[in-house]
Amino acid sequence: MTNLRIEVIDRPEDVIEAFECTCKAFGEQVHDAIWIAMNPEWDKTGSEGRPRAAARLVEQWRSITYDSQGRPNSIYLKATCPDPADSGRRVFAGLAIWAQLSAVKGHGDAPSDDLRSSLDLEALYPVNEAERRYLSQVHRSFAKRRCEFVRERATSQPPSVMHLQLCAVDPAYQRRGIASKLVQWGLNEAKRRGGLEAITEASSMGRHVYARLGFHGEGQDIKYEVDNEFQSRDRPSNLFMCTETSL
Repeated sequence: MTNLRIEVIDRPEDVIEAFECTCKAFGEQVHDAIWIAMNPEWDKTGSEGRPRAAARLVEQWRSITYDSQGRPNSIYLKATCPDPADSGRRVFAGLAIWAQLSAVKGHGDAPSDDLRSSLDLEALYPVNEAERRYLSQVHRSFAKRRCEFVRERATSQPPSVMHLQLCAVDPAYQRRGIASKLVQWGLNEAKRRGGLEAITEASSMGRHVYARLGFHGEGQDIKYEVDNEFQSRDRPSNLFMCTETSL
């Protein structure tokens, strides 16, 4: 795609616009059951609807921490391109979130398999204990290998990895290389930060893109360990991938 720009998000209004791409990709297009459960307001109108979900992402963006060298541990990227209907205007086509993770203080955010460390489940589901329990169990399975991988790199130099937390492209702009550009930006940043390995939990749609850029799948798709009452629920297929083979 010509005149595509990949830039670091530096204002909350951009986070909100980029969140729209995520809603269209994960909500409307693939109906990602886990993403929807973590963003239950995404398809609702009014102040308690999608704006509330977007505000939660803005709050995460505002809470970015920094490593011992003053570099942000989380990077929110926007992909924009010219508006086909108005050449003087740019539209949001995609969003990626990269995070520097480490088990060593000062070298990145410490990953956690406890969802409550990053999401207020009581506020999200104030009267639904079952949903809070389900999301906690799903996240524990989803993040298990990520946490292990980061701990294994604690003695590496530097003792950090780059994690692709999210990559979403508006369906109207897919198949134009935008996802590849968002991912490559993060891989280049990993090199700038000392040749860090990169990891992600890839969807069935995204893993072929990541494979072309040097990621390798590790084992089988993630197995979600949940209570019997949740076994019949639909869950997306995700595969842990990394740019180097495990130690």
